[in-house]
Amino acid sequence: MKMKLLIFVALLGLSLAQHSPHTKHGRTSIVHLFEWRWADIAAECERYLAPNGYGGVQISPPNEHIVVSSPWRPWWERYQPIGYNLCSRSGNEQELQDMITRCNNVGVNIYVDAVINHMCGSGGGEGHHSSCGSYFNAHKKDFPTVPYSAMDFNDGKCKTGSGNIESYNDINQVRDCRLVSLLDLALEKEHVRAKTADYMNKLIDMGVAGFRVDACKHMWPGDMKAVFDRMHNLNTHWFAGGSRPFIFQEVIDLGGEPIQSREYFGLGRVTEFKYGARLGNIVRKWNGEKLSYLKNWGEGWGFMPNDKAVVFVDNHDNQRGHGAGGAAIVTFWDSRLYKMAMALMLAHPYGVTRVMSSFRWDRRIVNGKDQNDWMGPPSFSNGSTKPVPINPDTTCGDGWVCEHRWRQIRNMVIFRNVVNGQPFSNWWDNQSNQIAFGRGNQGFLVINNDDWNLDVTLNTGLPAGTYCDVISGDKNENRCTGKQVQVGGDGRAHFQISNMAEDPFMAIHAESKLC
Repeated sequence: MKMKLLIFVALLGLSLAQHSPHTKHGRTSIVHLFEWRWADIAAECERYLAPNGYGGVQISPPNEHIVVSSPWRPWWERYQPIGYNLCSRSGNEQELQDMITRCNNVGVNIYVDAVINHMCGSGGGEGHHSSCGSYFNAHKKDFPTVPYSAMDFNDGKCKTGSGNIESYNDINQVRDCRLVSLLDLALEKEHVRAKTADYMNKLIDMGVAGFRVDACKHMWPGDMKAVFDRMHNLNTHWFAGGSRPFIFQEVIDLGGEPIQSREYFGLGRVTEFKYGARLGNIVRKWNGEKLSYLKNWGEGWGFMPNDKAVVFVDNHDNQRGHGAGGAAIVTFWDSRLYKMAMALMLAHPYGVTRVMSSFRWDRRIVNGKDQNDWMGPPSFSNGSTKPVPINPDTTCGDGWVCEHRWRQIRNMVIFRNVVNGQPFSNWWDNQSNQIAFGRGNQGFLVINNDDWNLDVTLNTGLPAGTYCDVISGDKNENRCTGKQVQVGGDGRAHFQISNMAEDPFMAIHAESKLC
């Protein structure tokens, strides 16, 4: 009996270890540098992410994928693998290794977006139209670089006439049939488990800290566990001995379907899609929603447990209208609301936070749908991805949005680091859309999303002194480039925020205090 208990505790420990992002030096947030080239990510880790307290980068899938050249190369190429060779739109294996090494050397972790549910679409054809130039034949389910053959796919298990998922109320369809014609891998088979584990282990040995696993709702949790159990521990050159890869799983669960997020909790963290969908409704003030309702934000709203969640305002899918949340999702296109929502997420203690870093595309809305949601990253005429140029004001150019470089978001990432581990405290609201809350004695946030000015004295919980508001500016040596906030000996401070302000919120923290 004692031996069985020890084995159970050991397995539980391994599982729980996959919930830790292993961020270093008190860093707490991940940024998704969507479709960035490896060379640009390496430079960004050194010049910006490490100095500004970012803990890690989610990178686009690094494996070999299809190349679609008509009418132009779409972003979703990366989610249609044809093999596990490490040459993609972002660069080759040598550039990938250089990026992983350079980011790790400055304490910024790399998390790989892993596509292991499927290969490319059944209409992907045959030939050498892949990012490495390898041959494949999707019609025959022939992927010789892995290799996978027709025996490695789930077509025989799928019971729908089309071979695709036809009802999300049928668990077997969702997990055994094709997602929009993508060839569904039979992860129950030893050969498929071995090949996917080999792919992930190669990346672990190269130095990645973990994985965002794509389309987990479409895989049986037991099959995923069989793959994850084969994963190596993290590379001890950069991580403590025995560290397990961080796993966060894409499971779209807004309620109403039989497959639920909690089925995946034992394997790692899970993406909480309710978070951005509900937050979008709140900051847009739709359906009578108000900021004052956020006093019990997080688990009190029916979200998954705090220690299981990865949260975000938007992601690469739903900012284009795919996935979950619909029109409620706030993105960089609504920059004023977006910065407010990001500040709230980064100040609040719930979940591991992920910041989105996007590129622009030519939006064309017809009947509420963006006809250009397929458009890929800024590219040259030959289809290759453009580098990310940095403007003199530290923003990005050439179509790259770089929300993670916006002062308001960058400074809230730092705010989250400063207040890490401090309790949610000193809540105040006006029963409408003006709210404030603190994080122990380390930080305080005030937001005005009403149609009138905010003018109020509040208990911040912070020590007496003069603080720089990190939304309107920065602390530069011993002065503020933006607004100042005077906190009295009783911890109280006066705040004034115009409803017409470009950024109708303020934030102060222990490290923004003037000497």
